[in-house]
Amino acid sequence: MMTLAQLVQIMPYARSRASVFLQPLNAAMLEFGINTPARQASFLAQVGHESGQLLYVRELASGQAYEGRADLGNTQPGDGVRFKGRGLLQVTGRANYTACGKALGLDLLAKPELLEQVVLACRSAGWFWQMRGLNALADTGNQVKVSQRINGGSNGLAARLGLFEVAQRVLA
Repeated sequence: MMTLAQLVQIMPYARSRASVFLQPLNAAMLEFGINTPARQASFLAQVGHESGQLLYVRELASGQAYEGRADLGNTQPGDGVRFKGRGLLQVTGRANYTACGKALGLDLLAKPELLEQVVLACRSAGWFWQMRGLNALADTGNQVKVSQRINGGSNGLAARLGLFEVAQRVLA
């Protein structure tokens, strides 16, 4: 189990939010098999980057850029904005909200904002991690590929790698 001191060392900008997220993060890591130092360091690095170190559980952009994106399942008018990134790993798109809701037992199509709640923000991140096969990839140590599976490219790669290095040291 990660301690509050460890979480604050990994994500110093989380400040007081670290104590709010500590138990739900630990529970999500346990639930989704993120149970080795390598997996946890990788997961926390990605969560740290995607959430601005636990500051954001909803994408800052409007989501308009996702409008009509069939690859995300956004087939209805307004889907881009309605199903913009939420949770600590920014679940995005009608298709991902549908799958996440089914896995977590939630009606996310009716209430996508549920992923902004602390516990569900953590659980959705764990679900996304597991669904993308990221435990196995984290076990290989290839953080570039982990980052690509999270966001589809190399956006913020240096920051992700920096968070990973810190998390590796702290959790060792």
